[in-house]
Amino acid sequence: MGRLGGKRIVITGSSRSLGRHFALAMAAEGASLIINGTNAEALHKVREEIAVLGADVYAVEGSITESEVCSALVDTCVDKFGGIDVMINNAGIVRDRTLMKMSDEDFDKVIAVNLRGPFMCTRQAALAMREQGGGHIIQITSASGLVGNFGQTNYAAAKAGLMGIMYTVAKELQRYNIRCNAMCPLSRSDMTQPFIDNSGKTAAELGYGEPEDVAQGLVWLVSDAASKLNGQCLTFNGVKTALWRSPVEEYVNKKNRPFTIEELEDYYADINPLPIYNPFGP
Repeated sequence: MGRLGGKRIVITGSSRSLGRHFALAMAAEGASLIINGTNAEALHKVREEIAVLGADVYAVEGSITESEVCSALVDTCVDKFGGIDVMINNAGIVRDRTLMKMSDEDFDKVIAVNLRGPFMCTRQAALAMREQGGGHIIQITSASGLVGNFGQTNYAAAKAGLMGIMYTVAKELQRYNIRCNAMCPLSRSDMTQPFIDNSGKTAAELGYGEPEDVAQGLVWLVSDAASKLNGQCLTFNGVKTALWRSPVEEYVNKKNRPFTIEELEDYYADINPLPIYNPFGP
């Protein structure tokens, strides 16, 4: 039956690239899937690939920037499969430019797909999951959202926003038996391939895994074996796995009265700034 037998799953942005591999990997483990994309031909092709694996699958075409599409994804899962166990917010786009060259449109388009869409899908899934007594929502984030990346102010803001949504939903909805986690996949994909090509290094040398291998990390996160996780972010590249620590305070100093500026100057004079972590090494 597979590790995901009986799981009813919606995955956005699953008609190509890493999202396609996510869908195929979950189908191979017995999940029933609602897939999504904006390209009808690509979506139809993936639906056929999944059907060959013997999995139940339905496709909902459209952009998650439209609230009607987000509602249709959840409604279709409930109508066709009797409920929704997992919502995976994977859809994303990039419009890379450095900050001073980035247009309003570049910023707004990326926020619409990568943050506003997942918010609407999360909300609709949560409403359905509350009614049925529980569920699991997964945000697909990025190293860009965790530590920033050159030329990706818009994408980094959106992916960091997903982490904020994840932490908040984990706190708000645990009373309804709804969990929320995040995955930061380090994978060769349509988005990362240009960077790999320009680096002069291989994907593996840069810490990127192959998409079919990275997809196994999501299968595990969706499975019952990961049921104890809530409010967690999993990094996975196929050969390395880790959980990201939630941001915490460092160099804490407290007084029973307000600090003076002079005291702040003295306290921080010998403290070095905290490093910005680079998951790809120096």
